[in-house]
Amino acid sequence: MVLETDVLIVGAGAAGLMAARAASAAGASVVIVDKSIIGRGGATIMAQMTTAVALGAAEPDSTELHAEDTWIGSRDLGDRAIIDVICARGPEVIREVEGYGANWARTPDGAYSQVFAPGHSRKRCVYVDVLRTGDAVSQALRSVVRRDGNVVRLSNVMLTKLAKEGDRVTGALGFAIEALEPVGISAKTTIVATGGLTFLYARNSASSNMTGDGFLLAAEAGATLRDMEMVQFFPIAHLYPPLVQLDPIMWDPFRYKLGGRLLNGKGEEFLGESGDASGAYTTPRDTATYKIFQEVEEGRGSPHGGAYLDFRMVPAEDLKAGFGPVIDILARQGIDLTRDMVEVAPMAHFMLGGIAVDVAMQTGVDGLLACGEAIGGMHGANRLSGNAITEALVTGRIAGETAVTRRDVARAPIDAALAREWAELQAFWHPRAVARDEAPIDELKARLQRTMWENAGPLRTGEKLAQALTDVRALAAESADIALAPVEAFALTLQEKVELRIMLAVAESIVLPAIERRESRGAHVRLDFPEQDAVAVARFLTRSGDGWSVTSRETTAVTA
Repeated sequence: MVLETDVLIVGAGAAGLMAARAASAAGASVVIVDKSIIGRGGATIMAQMTTAVALGAAEPDSTELHAEDTWIGSRDLGDRAIIDVICARGPEVIREVEGYGANWARTPDGAYSQVFAPGHSRKRCVYVDVLRTGDAVSQALRSVVRRDGNVVRLSNVMLTKLAKEGDRVTGALGFAIEALEPVGISAKTTIVATGGLTFLYARNSASSNMTGDGFLLAAEAGATLRDMEMVQFFPIAHLYPPLVQLDPIMWDPFRYKLGGRLLNGKGEEFLGESGDASGAYTTPRDTATYKIFQEVEEGRGSPHGGAYLDFRMVPAEDLKAGFGPVIDILARQGIDLTRDMVEVAPMAHFMLGGIAVDVAMQTGVDGLLACGEAIGGMHGANRLSGNAITEALVTGRIAGETAVTRRDVARAPIDAALAREWAELQAFWHPRAVARDEAPIDELKARLQRTMWENAGPLRTGEKLAQALTDVRALAAESADIALAPVEAFALTLQEKVELRIMLAVAESIVLPAIERRESRGAHVRLDFPEQDAVAVARFLTRSGDGWSVTSRETTAVTA
């Protein structure tokens, strides 16, 4: 399968779908590709909470104040120019998506309903419904793109390499998972919108396809990555008792709305918060994560290694109204919040670093743009609650707008490049003469996830990070010899082996700058270097062959 298009978009979450809509609306032809189902994979559809935007409906606000809060929250590691443009265009894209069918909640008098979230100085977070914000945004964008005659949608296609002619990206190459056939798309502009990488960690809130593909695709094409050591850990993800049907990170919006105390194993509140719904939840995510683990390390954790979340002081009728149908799901699983506490603990949740871009979402590689969670610069060392969907929608729109300015560029043929990539995939799939039906790919992924969680997770030391690097490189050597039994279709084992290669390379891109960052800043906590340096330094990675090079610059040199 060989296609030609003006704009190729790799990844179909909110950022990719928004880019497709923006490019198509300007008259460009678009191909959007996802290794899952268009609009149903990745993080957006799983997002349950709020979207931060300075609408000023609940109290006076401004986009400049939103940007300032975000910059402060970034621990001085964000790119101020990128922060400014995202916050400035937030109101515009929120209203645009509402026009596609994302019905933001309104107050009885018809104003947008906006709530407070930690790190924001105003009530500026909009939402759709109980635990449905991301799903509603995905559904709205999916519907408008599906009806768009300028957009070709390719699901279940894994792109493994960006095609290049000289220094210019000319499209992408890969394979159809179901049919097991080579796929190439020649494009004037390619946009990476593949989301994050938190499936690299044993305890994570990610869908299983969030394996960091876009970071490696872009880096191997010559793009620079920044601050890859900055992985955000969501502080109060569900830990115990076991739950089904519910996302482990669901507790935050209820806590903002109703109150709820965070207690250690001795029943003591340890964050200095009031426990009611007065807007006293001001503890940023990086601080809350560290404080929970500190209680655990000092012997004051809950029985399963976290903290207690307690709603017992909230009247039963308020719990029922606030939780809606979720209260019944909990009850069916034996949890009565009027009498029971639950245990929560941090979980890998969001990638803060990523592909380095400018305010037009250009990567510095001709023909290559990036957007959404795949980019770095918006969040620095800590993301404020609500800023993820805002970033995805705004940067997706900007990437689509930038892409259409390149419609006069000539497309390059990719048939020869596709033939070479297909041959390399065959050799990668069967590196030895004897193939095995049962290759231990899942086992190797699990081992990688364990070492990343234990040694490059929320609490780091130089010794642990060195162990992570040793483990990652040993797993890479071990996985190189895995040969797979041939199949004629539904090549899930090939997909998983390619994903393992990506995960191993991306894991090293996290560990290397984490070793060099000898300070604690935001989500990066070094127990052996507990203080934050006076000057914030961004770390940049480039790839050559199978290796990474790391350089550093003060953020004053890379911000507006």
